Amino acid sequence: YLHPNFPQLAKKLASKMPPGLDVTYFTNSGSEANDLAVTMARLFTGHNDVVALRNGYHGGSPSAMGLTSHNTWKFPVAGGGGVHHAVSPDPYRSPFAGTAAEIATKSAEDILGIIRYSTPGKIAAFIAEPIQGVGGATHGASNYLKEAYAITRANGGLCIADEVQTGFGRTGDHYWGFENFGVTPDFVTMAKGIGNGVPLGAVTTRMDIAKSLSQRIHFNTFGGNPVCMAAGLAVLDVIDEDGLQENSRVVGKRLKDGFRELMKHHQLIGDVRGMGLMLGIELVRDRKTKEPAKAEALAVLEAAREMGVLLGKGGLDGNVLRIKPPMCITAEDADFALDVLDRALGAVAARR
Repeated sequence: YLHPNFPQLAKKLASKMPPGLDVTYFTNSGSEANDLAVTMARLFTGHNDVVALRNGYHGGSPSAMGLTSHNTWKFPVAGGGGVHHAVSPDPYRSPFAGTAAEIATKSAEDILGIIRYSTPGKIAAFIAEPIQGVGGATHGASNYLKEAYAITRANGGLCIADEVQTGFGRTGDHYWGFENFGVTPDFVTMAKGIGNGVPLGAVTTRMDIAKSLSQRIHFNTFGGNPVCMAAGLAVLDVIDEDGLQENSRVVGKRLKDGFRELMKHHQLIGDVRGMGLMLGIELVRDRKTKEPAKAEALAVLEAAREMGVLLGKGGLDGNVLRIKPPMCITAEDADFALDVLDRALGAVAARR
């Protein structure tokens, strides 16, 4: 028997989604959410192959690890059967030449090449983070997801937006990361911010797709438990009542502008990117060769920690500073972080 928190949270999530995405399954983590979305896509389409992106991260279970394309987060265990990885549309590290939009088109066309050469000609799904998190806040030009989704659907597949890190207003201008790129996925997977520390994940999809699970019994013992549902409801209320999406937009712009100003004074900074409060600073030893400054990134991270600012690091080479603070961060907090980062970068550069 259902506790009322369960349908209340499902209904509230549906109100935040594009029309048609109104059925939610609750899980305990992002890995479980992505596993379930891929399972439903395979059942609904009758196809097996899935395309993900290089440099992407989708979880730590065997199957989610198979979707992941980042060697730091992969163990030598089976679990990636039927998964293929297309070129990331990141214009800073792309093997393709051209403008960001041209690189996006060429990267989307790589999906078509995978379908033609490595599958029976039809796929179950394409899964991507609108902005890659562990990968270093990378994303393609505005046309990428539109073209990638079109290719996927033309070849029998469904589109999965992994919003575990980008969702719930973090990107500022929109509630969901995918909205920044003008697309509507067939699945939205969620975790992390949805529970604010409580183990909670979710998959929202269409009713016709959701019915694919009725072929057998699907059950998750702790998915949708009343305590986590209460936490999810409280989180959605706080995001709205405290204006955290707008805060992400305003303070995120303040930080990004500040990082770009720092770039003028610190040669270690090769690229500044991201949206809202999901930002990345890529450190390089040479701006022309783009040699990753892996050791320097770790040194900057440690120097900042000693001065009171905790940063993350990511990217394939561990040379990207990941800036994803709590969405309640203030302008004063941002200014303090910018000052600390300025000093940390200067101190590390002086030791080179």
